[in-house]
Amino acid sequence: MRADRVFVYGATAGLVVDLLLGDPRRGHPVAAFGRAAGAVEHALWRDHRGRGALHTALCAGGAVALGALATRAARRSRTASVALTAAATWAVVGGTTLGREARAVGGALAAGDVEVARERLPHLCGRDPHSLDEQQIARAVVESVAENTSDAVVGALVWGALAGVPGLVGFRAVNTLDAMVGHKSPRYLRFGWASARLDDLVGWPGARLTAGLAVVAGGDPRGAVRAWRADAAKHPSPNAGPVEAAFAGALGVRLGGTLSYGGRTEHRPVLGGSGRPVEFADIERAVRLSRRVGVLALAVGAGVRLAYGAARAARAERAGRRGAGKGRG
Repeated sequence: MRADRVFVYGATAGLVVDLLLGDPRRGHPVAAFGRAAGAVEHALWRDHRGRGALHTALCAGGAVALGALATRAARRSRTASVALTAAATWAVVGGTTLGREARAVGGALAAGDVEVARERLPHLCGRDPHSLDEQQIARAVVESVAENTSDAVVGALVWGALAGVPGLVGFRAVNTLDAMVGHKSPRYLRFGWASARLDDLVGWPGARLTAGLAVVAGGDPRGAVRAWRADAAKHPSPNAGPVEAAFAGALGVRLGGTLSYGGRTEHRPVLGGSGRPVEFADIERAVRLSRRVGVLALAVGAGVRLAYGAARAARAERAGRRGAGKGRG
């Protein structure tokens, strides 16, 4: 079976399993990778960029190498190749769990139970929930759904389409490292620099595709494009900016503003300034938009991979005919 078809069948199966089951509650491969990366960090940590770059190379490179070895081992069997791609896709995408956690917070807000909403919010993002009111919690959830649609779904599918299983696991490894050490705390300002910059690099195509698909799948394409063009560059993250701005415009809401991380307050620019403040009902709308974007991302990745595979097969066939013609001559 051609590699392009292996990806299409495997990624589709993996995404379906994620839609049905979500993430496993125990024994998640990403959690195992996190523990291994933490052990490497413990051995290597110094307040130095070079040590951080070595940590990133060992952890992310190791994940890619394992993916490549597994792909090679499964290559002789079409069933094994598809099953490996399906398993890797299920392991690295997290759209269903993202939606469940967002809906849990939204349900608590709808019931008027702000304390439960605050307890659930850390499952989605690292903000200090105790400093947030109902509207700010709803806004934080919508922003997290938007950003994680790119990080937990679309980005992985993009790299899976480009590089198969090594691309899937490599993207997730880089994204996990950024979450672990890529933030600007005193401990990780230098050590996490390489992970943060690599995450910006590998997240770039997925973020733009996510924003573009939000334009297509959202309720206000013109508003999404307008917010993307006007506000994306204002965001401190080069990848979260386009995604959150496009979601804000598509949903007709305002995102950004003041937020707090671990006692540190940030004042971010407003995205989608012509929209209204976020309400708890917008959480469900954001989750539905996220799901549509994920399905469209799979379709785009499958289409690109099939077109590339067909083009390669056609070139090989032409080369074979030319070689046969020379042989007869």
